[in-house]
Amino acid sequence: MNDGDLAGALISALNGDESGFAILWQAFQPPLLRYLRVIVGEAAEDVASETWLQAARDLGRFQGDLGGFRVWMFRIARHRAIDDRRRLRRLGEDPYDLTVQDRLVLSPDAAVEAIDRLGTSWALEVIGTLPRDQAEAVMLRVVAGLDVAQTAQVLGKRPGAVRIAAMRGLRRLANHPQVLARARARTSGPGSLSPVDSAQPEGV
Repeated sequence: MNDGDLAGALISALNGDESGFAILWQAFQPPLLRYLRVIVGEAAEDVASETWLQAARDLGRFQGDLGGFRVWMFRIARHRAIDDRRRLRRLGEDPYDLTVQDRLVLSPDAAVEAIDRLGTSWALEVIGTLPRDQAEAVMLRVVAGLDVAQTAQVLGKRPGAVRIAAMRGLRRLANHPQVLARARARTSGPGSLSPVDSAQPEGV
């Protein structure tokens, strides 16, 4: 569905048309889930549900175009994810404060290899090993399709900080051992593909 159709659905939804809201849900639910799976793991479905409940409740107060709606939805999702992490921290069960050490060698082709497979659980898990700010920047820029300014609005950061986080995230992805292994397998020919290469894209 193109942006023109989605813009029409947004107008319909703002006018109280439930079918318009349903179209928006169909378009935005997959990237929302992928983003949330990196941020909150197995709680993604629950956090996504909370996101849509809040969106349905507050839609009458939304003012803006389709680009503004994208930002608005992902800001809601991020806030609900933050609430979820706070709840887990109170319970002593927050498993998502992940960090990895910087790697020195940059391989752009390997980074593309990871991004090309964003629909798989494997790729989301790899991105989930990034520091949280980098994972969010990569997911919002690549999966959600937000530009730098929109991503900055969602994250509450300056555009320059978003660019740096995304760049560092791609650098770490480029040098992740699993990504490098997949790149080597592909260059070795079809007979050398690792089992993960046969994974089918995950439907969301």
